[in-house]
Amino acid sequence: MIVKMLESVIGEEDMASGGRAIRPGQGSGKKKESKVHLTYSHMGMYCFGMARASTTSDAFNAVAEPRRREILNYLGGTERPVWEIVAALGMEQPSVSKHLRVLRDVGLVRMRCQGRQKLYRTNAEAIRPLHEWAGTFERYWQHQLNRVKERAEAIVRQGSDVNPQELKEKK
Repeated sequence: MIVKMLESVIGEEDMASGGRAIRPGQGSGKKKESKVHLTYSHMGMYCFGMARASTTSDAFNAVAEPRRREILNYLGGTERPVWEIVAALGMEQPSVSKHLRVLRDVGLVRMRCQGRQKLYRTNAEAIRPLHEWAGTFERYWQHQLNRVKERAEAIVRQGSDVNPQELKEKK
């Protein structure tokens, strides 16, 4: 079935020639050989024409970049100028400005001008959906941490006569 699908996509001649497409040459009568690359798009699973989501489409795409998360963490609840962000994070100024622009476009940070200086601060209202989404995982991790704590307390209650090798075997 898959072979029939491939033949219909790239042609029977190409399949017979081991994935090499034989194309007529121009003017000289020689046959020109070109490689046919079998990709997911040939099978209808992936389309190269489809671009990935823009970083400015929503807050989730914007914070997918680690440096933007660093900037958000650094800003915290305080207002800071660009030069201070650059100095604290050790990034180049143009890079910081571009990341701040993306964060501003999705509404995660706000900017205000004070003379020639631009001051940035986080926008708590826009960060709320991120916090709520992450909260679903927080409950899971809290449960896991409680289990680790209970196990550690049980070991302490048993006393110090427990051999570390025995603990490894219990797992």
